[in-house]
Amino acid sequence: MAPIAVGDVVPDGSISFFDENDQLQTVSVHTLAAGKKVILFGVPGAFTPTCSMQHVPGFIEKAEELKSKGVDEIICFSVNDPFVMKAWGKSYPENKHVKFVADGSGEYTKLLGLELDLTAKGLGVRSRRFALLLDNLKVTVANVESGGEFTVSNADDILKAL
Repeated sequence: MAPIAVGDVVPDGSISFFDENDQLQTVSVHTLAAGKKVILFGVPGAFTPTCSMQHVPGFIEKAEELKSKGVDEIICFSVNDPFVMKAWGKSYPENKHVKFVADGSGEYTKLLGLELDLTAKGLGVRSRRFALLLDNLKVTVANVESGGEFTVSNADDILKAL
């Protein structure tokens, strides 16, 4: 499947997360993003160096600025289980705006066409690193990294596009 691109409507599919009451929720992406301006940024793995020390902190630090430019939701997405994503989110006590969601089996990642096979490194099939800007489910920005790079999908790149 071709990777998601600008102009596409983001596919519907299920993702899971723990809500503010610590209850596990499984919702459709369309339910979460319909009628909103949403940043969906994906990372290959929770607690991994680039993801944990650069990618996620950038979105946490820039969250207020992103919201001031009309962003309703900032979602961190990874092929991990929701318990791992909950623990990872809690490792950022300063976070007030980034929602950590799980694609436990990688099914939604496949719908996006953004799989990254890291089997040779013992990690299985994960998500490529990316940042999408959605406006009422339509992709207006699709910054997708090659391999393990981190050059086009950071918070500043999305800010420049807003």
